[in-house]
Amino acid sequence: MDWTDHAIILAARKHGENNAIVHLLTRTRGRHAGLVRGGSGRRLRGVLQPGNEVAATWRARLEEHLGHLTVELEHARAAPLLEDPLRLAALTSACALCEVALPEREPHLAAYDGFDALLVALDDDQPDWPQHYVHWELTLLADLGFGLDFSACAATGSTTDLVYVSPKSGRAVSASAGAPYRDRLLPLPAFLLRQPAGVPFDRLEIRRGLQLTGFFLAEHVLRPQNIAVPAARYRLVDRFGAETH
Repeated sequence: MDWTDHAIILAARKHGENNAIVHLLTRTRGRHAGLVRGGSGRRLRGVLQPGNEVAATWRARLEEHLGHLTVELEHARAAPLLEDPLRLAALTSACALCEVALPEREPHLAAYDGFDALLVALDDDQPDWPQHYVHWELTLLADLGFGLDFSACAATGSTTDLVYVSPKSGRAVSASAGAPYRDRLLPLPAFLLRQPAGVPFDRLEIRRGLQLTGFFLAEHVLRPQNIAVPAARYRLVDRFGAETH
C-alpha cells in the first residue's frame, strides 16, 4: 500500500530515539498519520513544523498499519510566523482543531482547501486574515455536517438586519425577531455575512465570531465524542480579548 499527496503538517511527536509520529491533513485522504524515520533529528525538525506544506508519501504492508512517511517541504509556513504571536496562535489553533475534529483517513477537501487558503492569508499578513480564520472554522463545521445558515431569519424569513444566531438551529435571527430572546441567542458579527475583502479586523468582532463558531464546534463536533476543545484554541480567543482594538 502506498500513496503520495499534498499535505499540511498538523503535529509531530518524538518516537524512540530519532523518529517521529507525524499527523498530516492530506488533500485527498484526509487526516493521516505515519512514522517518519529521523523525524526528531536536526535535518527534519524544521520541515515537520505544524502548518508547513509538504509532499508526503506513505507506505505500509497493509492499509490498517501506521505505515512510514517520507516528506518533502513545499512551503515553509511556520517559520515566518514565529515573531507574530497572534498569527502563530491562529496557525496553532487551526492545526489542533483539525487533529481532534476531523476523522482519520476520511477525505475532507473543503476543510483542506480552506486551510490552504488560510495559510496563504497568514503568510502574506493580509489585513483580513482573522476573518479568513473564522470563515475557515465555518467551513470546517459545514464539511463535518454542521453548517450554519446566515441567509435569512429563521423566524421571519427576512434577509436584512441579521444580528443573532440561534444556538439550537444554527440559523440567523433578525434584530426584531430576536429582541425578546436576545439573552439566549448568540451574536452574529457582520463580517460573517460576507467573504473577507481586505478590510482590517475589529478585535471585538473577531472574538464574537470565534465564540460563535467555538460554540458549535464544542456542542456538535467535540463534546459528543468526549473530546475537549484544544487549549490552543482557547489561547487564540484570549489573544483577541487581551488587547484593545
